[in-house]
Amino acid sequence: METLTLNQKIKPTFNLLHLVFVVVPIVAGLDKFTNLLTQWDKYINPTLLEMLPFSGHTFMMIVGVIEIIAGLIVIKKTEIGGYIVAAWLASIALTLIFSLNFLDVAVRDLVMAISAFSMARIAKALN
Repeated sequence: METLTLNQKIKPTFNLLHLVFVVVPIVAGLDKFTNLLTQWDKYINPTLLEMLPFSGHTFMMIVGVIEIIAGLIVIKKTEIGGYIVAAWLASIALTLIFSLNFLDVAVRDLVMAISAFSMARIAKALN
């Protein structure tokens, strides 16, 4: 019977995380322009919304572009992209926590941030 190395054992998990953190940011980013999945503007912290020099929808489209770019970075530079996505998701979670709205979404985003961070660490270990 063949014994698998640690890299061989962890590679399928890494591949799944890689796929998720390429697809999810790109799909979520694209949806900021269409609002098919949800009405994204409702997730903006009201205090932040008051400070913006433009509409909430415009802000969410900017967010969408950033998310798409982050997903594309994960494709080629997985470690760096993983850290970017982790930081991005953590910052979203913090704004949701401080607004005291959507705490369930904030928890989900924190878990996703930890997963993206883990993917980045695995990417480093596999190289």
